[in-house]
Amino acid sequence: MPGGDEMPFEKLEIKVKEPTLVFPAEPTRKHAYFLTNLDQNIAVSMRTVYIFNAQEDKKNEDPVGVIKGALSKLLVHFYPMCGRLGISEDGKLQVECEDQGALFVEATADNCIAELGELSSPAPFMRQLVHDVANAKNILEVPPLIVQVTTFKCGGFVLGVHNNHCLMDGLSANEFLLAWGDLARGVGITNPPHIDRSVLRARDPPRIEFPHHEFDEIEDLSPEGNLLMDDSLVYSNFILTPQAVEALKRTILEDGTVSKVSTFEALTALTWRARTQALEMPPEQKTRLLFAVDGRNKFNPPIPRYFFGNGIVLTTAITTAGELTQHPLSYAVKLVQGAIAMISDGYMRSALDFFEVTRARPALVATLLVTTWLRLPFHTVDFGWGQPLCTSPACLPDREVVLFTSCGKDRRSVNILLGMPSLASMVKVNDHFNVYNQAL
Repeated sequence: MPGGDEMPFEKLEIKVKEPTLVFPAEPTRKHAYFLTNLDQNIAVSMRTVYIFNAQEDKKNEDPVGVIKGALSKLLVHFYPMCGRLGISEDGKLQVECEDQGALFVEATADNCIAELGELSSPAPFMRQLVHDVANAKNILEVPPLIVQVTTFKCGGFVLGVHNNHCLMDGLSANEFLLAWGDLARGVGITNPPHIDRSVLRARDPPRIEFPHHEFDEIEDLSPEGNLLMDDSLVYSNFILTPQAVEALKRTILEDGTVSKVSTFEALTALTWRARTQALEMPPEQKTRLLFAVDGRNKFNPPIPRYFFGNGIVLTTAITTAGELTQHPLSYAVKLVQGAIAMISDGYMRSALDFFEVTRARPALVATLLVTTWLRLPFHTVDFGWGQPLCTSPACLPDREVVLFTSCGKDRRSVNILLGMPSLASMVKVNDHFNVYNQAL
């Protein structure tokens, strides 16, 4: 069912100071920093907000100064975050590390944190809490790390982080934030990052040993030839309680097609099937599922512990809309499980080499890209004001993307956020999720 209360407002009244630069507290290495082929395909901006309540014992402390000071110390260990993106001699992204500094913005809001209401998904006002570089023509003109701290009149504050995904995936981002919080609380970094990414260089010569269907072009067979490509989308979020998730899993297991199913597999199968059916794709239309799998422990030997970067690789499943929607959910689950089972050292090395040879980008026609935060403990970061009241992306997913986040008591419920081309199609998606909430 749709989740989240109506927001009391969509726009904050905030005052933003001129951006400044934060430099590492100690000298760092100056060089051209290598980015792997896994980094190259996800060079997109990530905007995230962390909302903190005021604390009585912190009323005389300035969160801006604490966070800014800790960031300077943090950048000694994560120095590529204060470089600038550039292009290498072979035409790929790299980071030019010359201590250019991370961009830092201070802002103040005339509101209290409590006025923001119950937050279960991105709200329009959140974009004001994450700084963007005006008039940037491309990602090379945007620093890899931009931080905005907005203080509220109640003493609470919001940390807005704008970073480029090519520098770090979710696991690395979480380690980055936890280390930042440790330094802010006066604790030393317990897990220093492994900065060198050369362990994930492509082989010489490259060897493409697996098919990589995530790059295949799919023909759009819809009558108008514009599957989900309208300029505007209707967004909504759907919350499944722990009991609803268990009801979903029981339904999947009933026919014996699969012997077990994880929460991620169940949610992915349900969302893929519901969205495909709601879009009324022709039965013969191919539809593709894409999602990332953490490959850190799949590499042989495993890449170093606390590897800083992108240790994820995209995997895929493809079927027709007719097959997906006419079979029970267990059919989709089996496809998801097969996509996960493909991930091995050989597959990931092949993916690295595939980009080296082709420089291909994943194709997105008739595709659903699932992103999950369910196992990412962003909510545990602590700068001295306790854990955040809310962590959330600052903006809605792209048209091909669905996002899973945890929410509710003990963070055991699941929030599913996606966009559809019309309210009518969103209602159809809603019907699929309601089955399991109403079955309780």
